[in-house]
Formats: sequence, C-alpha cells, structure tokens
Amino acid sequence: MYVEIQVLSKHGLSLRRIAAEVGCAVNTVRRHLALESLPKYERKVKRNTKLAPHEVYLRERQTAARPNWIPASVLHREIVERGYQGGLSQLRAFMRSVRPSLPVEPEVRFETAMGEQLQVDWVEFRKGGAPLHAFCATMGYSRASYVEFVGDMKVTTLIGCHERAFAAFGGVPRKVLYDNMKTVVIERDVYGDGLHRYRKVAGLFAYSQGKTYCLTASTWIASFTSGEKFGIANFSPTP
Repeated sequence: MYVEIQVLSKHGLSLRRIAAEVGCAVNTVRRHLALESLPKYERKVKRNTKLAPHEVYLRERQTAARPNWIPASVLHREIVERGYQGGLSQLRAFMRSVRPSLPVEPEVRFETAMGEQLQVDWVEFRKGGAPLHAFCATMGYSRASYVEFVGDMKVTTLIGCHERAFAAFGGVPRKVLYDNMKTVVIERDVYGDGLHRYRKVAGLFAYSQGKTYCLTASTWIASFTSGEKFGIANFSPTP
C-alpha cells in the first residue's frame, strides 16, 4: 500500500482520489505520505520461545569463553540437559544475534610517490576483423589516467601510446608497472620464480618481484623537456 500511495501522489492525485483508488481512509493516505521510508512490520507482543528461559545462560557462557566462541552444537547439548526442547536452528539464530561483529580492518591503499610509478595495461573490447583495444595508463599517486583507443596491440603501437601518454602527463615517471602484457612479458618464470623473460623494446619499462627494468635514460627526461624526439634504448636491469 505504501508504494502504491507514493506513486499515485507523485502523479498528482489528491488524497481523496488516492484513498478511493487504494481502498483506504484519507487519514491512512496522509499517514503513509508522511513516512520517509517503507514501514516495517513489527510484532507488538513478542512470543516466548522455547529458548527464552536459556538465553541468560547462553549469554553468560559466551561471555565467560571470550575471546573464544563456543559452537552452537556444544551449547545445544548443554541446554538440552537443562530442559531445552527446541531445535538447533533456533539456537543458531539466537547465537548469531548475540555474536559480536568483527572489527572491519581499514582498507590500505597502495600509494606511490608523485611521479614514481605509472600503471599500464591493455583492455580488449572487440576481436575479429575490426578489433578495438584501449591503452590505459594511470599514475600511481594522483590516479590521473590516459586512455587511447587503438586497432591493435603491436609493440610499435604500444611505444606510440607511451609517448603520447608521457606528453599528456607532462613528464616521464621513474617506473612503469605492467600487468603481464604480452607485448612486454614474453614468458613467465623463465629464470626462476618471478623472474620473467621480457621483450627488449625501445622506450619501455618493466617491473617484477622487486627488480625494475627501465631506461637508464636521464636523457629521456631531458630530451622530453627540451621538446626533442625520445631516445631509443633497450631494457637494462637496475637493482
């Protein structure tokens, strides 16, 4: 009834018209329109359950056992000996209501210093004769993103996307983190756990298990700021 009255009221019907449509008194319509949310049914008189005489005992048992929690099956055997004639499901429902909620661990956000890291990945939208992919690059600190739609994921396309992303961001980050891109990672764990074989490509960075593969090119930053063309270099591992 509440929902129907709210809908009719939004359509501009008067209180009398709504009451006639719904089949209730005008005061009932007025009362439902004054409510801020859907009314919840509550039993005015709570019925005594078979578990009610044992609730104090159950609370005391769990309080004494803290920080441990006594299983409902164990408590069921105990209260059966004390005269309980109900089922285990009723007991479990009660124990859920008295169990303290676990503290929510604060969410730890992965953050980097300004200009420290750029996170890069491909997103595939369409395959077939007219493929569509997106090059996505996001700065680790500010979460500023650069997105470019392309028709393939070739290495030359990847390099071009990097250059345009660097131009859009106004600089070159110290590291670029890749999510197992095939244009960067040729084969995983070739040289041991977490030591992958990377594609030697000009102007790319890679990161794996504490090792950063990047250009030893302060000249890249210098040439970028001076407006010159990017330099060309292969991967070189840095400690």
